[in-house]
Amino acid sequence: MGGVGKILKKCLGEMSFNIGGGNVNWFPGHMAAATRAINARLKLADLVIEVRDSRIPLSSANQDLQPRLSSKRRVIALNKKDLANPNIMHRWVDYFDSCKQDCLPINAHSRSSVQKLLELVELKLKEKIAKEPTLLVMVVGVPNVGKSALINCIHQIASSRFPVQEKKKRAKVGPLPGVTQDIAGFKIAQRPSIYVLDTPGVLVPTIADIETGLKLALAGSVKDSVVGEERIAQYLLAVLNTRQTPLHWRNVHINTLKELQKETNDKHDYNIKDLLPRRQAPLVASSGHYVEGVAKEVQSALYSTLSEFRGDLEDENELEVLIEKQFEALQKALKISNKANEARIMVSKKFLTLFRAGKLGPFILDDVPIGVQVECCLAMTYYPDTNGQVKVSNRSITINQILEKGVSWNMLDWAEKFDDKL
Repeated sequence: MGGVGKILKKCLGEMSFNIGGGNVNWFPGHMAAATRAINARLKLADLVIEVRDSRIPLSSANQDLQPRLSSKRRVIALNKKDLANPNIMHRWVDYFDSCKQDCLPINAHSRSSVQKLLELVELKLKEKIAKEPTLLVMVVGVPNVGKSALINCIHQIASSRFPVQEKKKRAKVGPLPGVTQDIAGFKIAQRPSIYVLDTPGVLVPTIADIETGLKLALAGSVKDSVVGEERIAQYLLAVLNTRQTPLHWRNVHINTLKELQKETNDKHDYNIKDLLPRRQAPLVASSGHYVEGVAKEVQSALYSTLSEFRGDLEDENELEVLIEKQFEALQKALKISNKANEARIMVSKKFLTLFRAGKLGPFILDDVPIGVQVECCLAMTYYPDTNGQVKVSNRSITINQILEKGVSWNMLDWAEKFDDKL
């Protein structure tokens, strides 16, 4: 941690940020109000479901709520497990077990997955159910970890169990953080009556370290417009490069070249119709085959640039040169015109969309703590062809590259951006 600590100290010093309680305001007024309301209602909760992102099991925890949550019946639901590294998820479960904390990886869009969560909740409430006529379950978490999606799935299960219940309002679900901005209660069971409170996603008022903030932004818990799509994309490229992840996409690259060669060999004779413009399919989730094809081209482009790289990945200047080349390669792979306004922003947005949708593979950005050291580390990723992971030996390059380049990181600017955008 020595080298990383020096880099962080240097960067945080330049930003006038105090780790002990700095000036970074990560949330606007409605988050502050929501935090006060959540703390007040926590006293009444019989059980808390804390939803976290499986890709960042530690970074997605609201540290300000932890002292209160540790004294409550709690289940940590690691949501979006379909986007996380399946090869090490069990290690996270083992870690939370060692902390005497119930934890369950889930997919909030899977009824069977949520059913298992409810069974665990009922088990935790078994003693209370026999004594209390009314129970309150509270769902908390940072923005965009899937709380509302979980609530809606619970609604569906409750409706099948108790069809005579009054019609229940569905929670709003969206891809952007901050969709839920108030506390709403939902009755999910009778005899005893069990209510679930869906709460707004709230961040901590001060950030422990900038790397945690970048992980939250990369996972979508902070609006892109606050940090900047290009900065987040640079961070993602730095992560992939320092892990040498693209080198594991060699087979994808070879197959992509074969397909291009096949298209060239199968090209028909010249026809006047070839001069007519062809409409490109948009990058949308419904175009499954198109999206898969774009993802492969992106992987191929990143493999090609990294495999041809002869510099030192631990040299921030050389890493910067590599990332610039990769932006150019991504622009070609994503077929974005050089003349397009804000081309880099367009590249960044599409690149981040592919990552967040899991099209570039499953990832876990946090490292499993070793022993008593609870530290959010930029850690490992899953490589199907090696059935394992690769650990980063030096993170200082990544942090230096992302924090010292580009847009000013003055903390007052950050506070204003969060107030305006979140």
